Amino acid sequence: MAEGVEPSLRVTDRRAYYHLFASQVLALLATGIATVALALLSYDLAGADAGAVFGTALAIKMAAYILISPVAAALTSRLPRRSLLIAMDGLRAAVALTMPFAASVWQIYFLIFVFQAASAVFTPVFQATIPELLPEEADYAGALARARLAYELEGTASPVLAAALLLVVEGPALFVGTAIGFVISAALILRVALPQPVPRPGRGVRERLAVGFRAFATTPRLRALAAFGVVSALGTAMVVVNTVVLVNVRAADHDRATAIGLATFGLGSVIGTLAMPWLLTRRRERNVMLTGALLVALSLVAGTAVQGLRALLPLWFLIGLGAALATTPYGILIQRSAAREDKPSLYAAQFALSTLALLLAYPLAGWLGVEAGFAATFATLGVLAALSGLGAAWIWRGDPKPERA
Repeated sequence: MAEGVEPSLRVTDRRAYYHLFASQVLALLATGIATVALALLSYDLAGADAGAVFGTALAIKMAAYILISPVAAALTSRLPRRSLLIAMDGLRAAVALTMPFAASVWQIYFLIFVFQAASAVFTPVFQATIPELLPEEADYAGALARARLAYELEGTASPVLAAALLLVVEGPALFVGTAIGFVISAALILRVALPQPVPRPGRGVRERLAVGFRAFATTPRLRALAAFGVVSALGTAMVVVNTVVLVNVRAADHDRATAIGLATFGLGSVIGTLAMPWLLTRRRERNVMLTGALLVALSLVAGTAVQGLRALLPLWFLIGLGAALATTPYGILIQRSAAREDKPSLYAAQFALSTLALLLAYPLAGWLGVEAGFAATFATLGVLAALSGLGAAWIWRGDPKPERA
């Protein structure tokens, strides 16, 4: 916002931001419900091979994000933001309503690609709008914190809501709830005016991304952050991909048990996120993140001895807690490692690297579960997580004073 803007306009911008934030929360809740519904649909179509099918579907989801987001950011820079956001919500609602009619695995793969392509267009437009609505650094920092908690809701509140819905409806009806969430999200965006994009001369998309990746390649704390992202991805993949099959082995009502398992993981993640401000006043970021990596690795290795659902849920909680501790301080590390004008590039690089880690971890967790069994899957992912955590500790030796990337 330019200097000299009337206070009333700032109030209007704040109103627009809170509408956008509410729409984001609804969209993330809807996406989380869709994830539970998709896991159940994969089980209906593939049975014991559901982990491999679901893992591949999630890998396609990540690939769509990596391939489409940078292109979308460039191609949509001149389009009206409000209309574009509403259109993407509408497309996701339509795809969600189509998913229950998928009769084969390839149809699931196609629909998840279209669904995630719409998200890949929506997300960069949404992220680019927020700092224009909240130009003050303190306000924007608060928005980043709220955004992180909103993303955690996808893993926590969505499975709980899905479990509640499954008490009164069948699994396919969850897709209807997903569509309703996106429709309400679109309605909230429709109620506000958003700033129009103003193309600015300067760095192109490739150059901006290169700045971020170059910083990650040359800054020890950022290289360590990438390694911690691998730890988080391995733990997350084991939970998200294989819960639907693991609870079916150990619970009579696997639909509700799947939702409860995912919610337990999300609860651990939320607690880790909420505890972060308190922890960081008492411990350095490096130590907190290493503790989180250790929790994930030990919990995965302990999974080799799991004998029932009661033992599985504490492990899922600890993995969620550890993943949050290992990655939540990423914003602080980025703030310390770049000049102000380069920070968006570092955030983009961090998102791409964390998404790439999930892209590799999801199918690995799924196919290992099918081909090698779950004990071997727990052990393999646990060892990989331990190695990644040790690598992060070695890369980020000591805790040097902040330096510019």
